[in-house]
Amino acid sequence: MTRQHAHHEPEDHGHGHGHGHGHGHGRSVAARLRHLVTPHSHDSADRVDTALETSAKGLRALAWSFGGLMLTAVVQLGIVLITGSVALLSDTIHNFADALTSIPLAIAFVLGRRAASRRYTYGFGRAEDLAGIVVVTLIAASAALAGFESVRRLLDPQPMAHAWVAMLAGVAGFAGNELVARYRIRVGREIGSAALVADGLHARTDGFTSLAVVVGALGSMVGFPLADPIIGLCITVAILAVLRGAAREVLGRLMDAVEPDVTEHVEQTAAAVPGVGAVRQVRVRWLGHSLRAELDVAVDGALDVTSAHAICHEVERALIGAVPRLTAATVHTEPVVGAADAHR
Repeated sequence: MTRQHAHHEPEDHGHGHGHGHGHGHGRSVAARLRHLVTPHSHDSADRVDTALETSAKGLRALAWSFGGLMLTAVVQLGIVLITGSVALLSDTIHNFADALTSIPLAIAFVLGRRAASRRYTYGFGRAEDLAGIVVVTLIAASAALAGFESVRRLLDPQPMAHAWVAMLAGVAGFAGNELVARYRIRVGREIGSAALVADGLHARTDGFTSLAVVVGALGSMVGFPLADPIIGLCITVAILAVLRGAAREVLGRLMDAVEPDVTEHVEQTAAAVPGVGAVRQVRVRWLGHSLRAELDVAVDGALDVTSAHAICHEVERALIGAVPRLTAATVHTEPVVGAADAHR
């Protein structure tokens, strides 16, 4: 017996943001820095809103962060024209690319608001995953261009004009990126968007690479012009590190990857429902900002259809109430003994 329901998201699951990254005190400085710049998933969300509210928050965050990053990049570009700093140029290119990632994400948020149809029966939540591919492509292009410019300047080193101005631009780049990063990450966690959180972490990494421009300017001021292209190459490596993490996240979503503890949570929650003898074949996938589960539960074979049907309802209610971002579940019941014979 199989049941399937499409549920509206509840207003609040009442769960904390337990993503298990260990925000407690006592960690080393290196560990804290790795936590800040490493792209990692925040699939759980503090609060679950309706699809319309979720997309509206995401679009608002993208609009403001787009404006902030474009302003930062334009200011830096003006300083690049004055100083000729290749390290600053690399950082500016990346900031422009990072700002442009807001466009495909915004399109995905708008598409995700469309209702399911007879052709797209699961809705349009996958649009965010497709936007992620565009984001990864833009990051790769920015890494290639920044690396090319750095190598060109390394082969033909030139002194940096107005190095102190480049230093100020690096500080400005860090401030602008950090503000955008905090905003994207906060909103991404609120609405359960892994793509928006990853994009925020991407902006945070850009902020630290902006500080590297300051080092390049200092090198130029003390008579070491190669410091500028060398720092440019370091920024390229940092972009590639972000690219690796972003690609893993996006491809994981496309392959229906979820954190193993989410699957375990589904299993444990379903097994705790009275009348469930065993939980088998658990499958969980992301569709946009929401999770969807499919599972088999074994019940007493002597139960009538009505009783087994009631257990299905209880499992479904328990899962949606306990698993953050889970909005629908398909529950299949089978007898504890003899189920394998029925499937032959």
